Amino acid sequence: MSDELKEFLDRVHSGITTFDFEGNETPCIELDEKKYDEMLSKVAGQSLSINTDLNILQDGLGNAFVEITLTFSKGNITETFLVNAKTHLTFFQSLAKTSMLALTSPKSNYGKDNVFMIQLPRPEKAQDALEIIEDALIPKNK
Repeated sequence: MSDELKEFLDRVHSGITTFDFEGNETPCIELDEKKYDEMLSKVAGQSLSINTDLNILQDGLGNAFVEITLTFSKGNITETFLVNAKTHLTFFQSLAKTSMLALTSPKSNYGKDNVFMIQLPRPEKAQDALEIIEDALIPKNK
């Protein structure tokens, strides 16, 4: 295993999951409780937009990582999460299908309460990203 691959694996965000929301599998990022509460306190009750960037990092050997950066238009909030696409492909498949992303804390009841939902404004970007991710997971150096 290369040092770079090990570094990426060490940086992967552990709180990546999906849950059923109104019959659709929805991607979800779990934040620690303190960070989640601080974020919500800064933006609660405000109209805001959230820029969602997916930076796909691949090595040609079938490993792909995605840096998800969320930049909130209010509250001076920018959060970046590194996701291992090989182990969390369903996360990106559901993102491409639903164009929704949920943020939660450990005390949240997925799909019911204390969940912050983000609607992606350009669904085709998530679909394009999924194609790139799926292609990156196929080793090129056989």
